[in-house]
Amino acid sequence: MAVDPASGALEQAALHSDRFRLEREPDWKRLESIVTRLEKGQLRKLSDEDLLALPVLYRTVASSLSIAREISLDAATLAYLEALVQRAWFVVYGPRSSLGSWLRNFLGGGWSASVRGIGLDIAIALAVMVAGALAGWMLVAGDPGWYHTIVPGQLADARAPGASREVLQATLDGTSSGTGLSAFAAQLFSNNAQVSILAFALGFAFGVPTLMLLVHNTAGLGAMLWLFNEAGLLFEFSAWLSVHGTTELFAILLAGAAGLHVGRSMAFPGDRGVLEAAGEAGRRAAQVMAGVIVMLVVAALLEGFARQLIPGSDGRLIIGGFMLAFWLAYFLAFGRRDEEDSV
Repeated sequence: MAVDPASGALEQAALHSDRFRLEREPDWKRLESIVTRLEKGQLRKLSDEDLLALPVLYRTVASSLSIAREISLDAATLAYLEALVQRAWFVVYGPRSSLGSWLRNFLGGGWSASVRGIGLDIAIALAVMVAGALAGWMLVAGDPGWYHTIVPGQLADARAPGASREVLQATLDGTSSGTGLSAFAAQLFSNNAQVSILAFALGFAFGVPTLMLLVHNTAGLGAMLWLFNEAGLLFEFSAWLSVHGTTELFAILLAGAAGLHVGRSMAFPGDRGVLEAAGEAGRRAAQVMAGVIVMLVVAALLEGFARQLIPGSDGRLIIGGFMLAFWLAYFLAFGRRDEEDSV
């Protein structure tokens, strides 16, 4: 009796997925148990062994999530791992002071000082993101067949090579018959939030996976910029994207730089020990990541309200430009006088 090749391939994929889960699930469950007890304020009930294992388990599960995304593991497992990594991040890197005190220190200059402290990593991450966007543009310009390889299917929809100017314009106006502007923007926000968290979480591997993730993410942006440029809509698309994109992309940049900062401190600790260097970098990077979450929330508000209230390209570009100027001014100048006084 002949065996259906497609059926055999599905069985192999299922077997591979089950083996992946069975080999790693004990670490997932152990991390989940530790995180759950910490979230309930049961720190004293944890053993020294569990406390020492917490950061190792966090990095292990973050690595599992990265692999699971690459091999397209089932959606339920991916959702479980993404939620677990986010919860563990707050436990491992979250603030230890009271909320009010932490907010005052954080918004009063702590966040901006931490961002300035990773300036070299931001420059590297920015160069990599620009290179990724250029690579994405050049790849699809040379062969449009690359478009669907670079741009995720849920983000493409009607926005694909061969689409007319009218169809592409409709996606920017929210009048298309497909998923529409709101769904597309929501997908962009969800994708960028996941990328931000993963870019930071993968920094422990000396920053290499973080840089690769930044290249992959911005290559899709470059491909879409090429698509709208071919239709003569580059300005309109850039204006639409800028409303929330200047904040979201800035957040991704900072998340990638934070991950790279941790990885670089481990690879080049200098005169300090690796653990000491990684600990110091981790505290600074954690503060940056807390701010990234704030930026992603601001981006969601801009996407949900400002974009709806200001439909014209000029108005959208003004909003996007204002937000970019605001973030630059805050990070470059705010709290700098306090730093100088403390020297």
